[in-house]
Amino acid sequence: MHGACLFTGFLEQILLFIQFLTIICSMVEKNINVEVITEAEGSEIVSWSDKYATGIELIDKQHHQLVDLTNELYRACLSGGEERLTVFKEAMSRMVEYVRYHFTAELKLLDAIKYPDYNKHKKMHDDLVHEILTASNTYDDGKKFVPNHFVRTLKDWVFGHIAVYDKIYAAYAAEQRKKGLLTDKILKEIELTIK
Repeated sequence: MHGACLFTGFLEQILLFIQFLTIICSMVEKNINVEVITEAEGSEIVSWSDKYATGIELIDKQHHQLVDLTNELYRACLSGGEERLTVFKEAMSRMVEYVRYHFTAELKLLDAIKYPDYNKHKKMHDDLVHEILTASNTYDDGKKFVPNHFVRTLKDWVFGHIAVYDKIYAAYAAEQRKKGLLTDKILKEIELTIK
């Protein structure tokens, strides 16, 4: 039912993330309107909590990785010296690639369980991508791009989304598991198709 839509959405997300990464990287490379707030090394902006757990191992592993990458991106914002721009660019690249990977897995899962709010959930993903692109374009208007603020905004959206909306589909998935409509085999197939 959602197969063609899933593929089209996947391509749109990739194109939007590539555009987003290109904008951020060009800003960082040129050091245009970039402001960095420095804090202690090893700082974390978010810590894993059980409130993020969905009970779906595939998704929970990915959410753990998103926590790690968010903290890595945050630490990159705080790094000083000449390597700061390179560190931020590399961390951003890893984050963008992993978010794409995670969104793909999540949408495949929702498609497999025939999640009734599939389109709404996908739209939330798409809206995040558009929001980030809009925010990153502010430097064109002469406004400062603050990586630290950007990471905080990203953290709030991603982890607010996990704690609320991913928990809703997780409850639906648990019902599908009880009915035998979501199995470990299906989850393994999803995992294998996104690697």
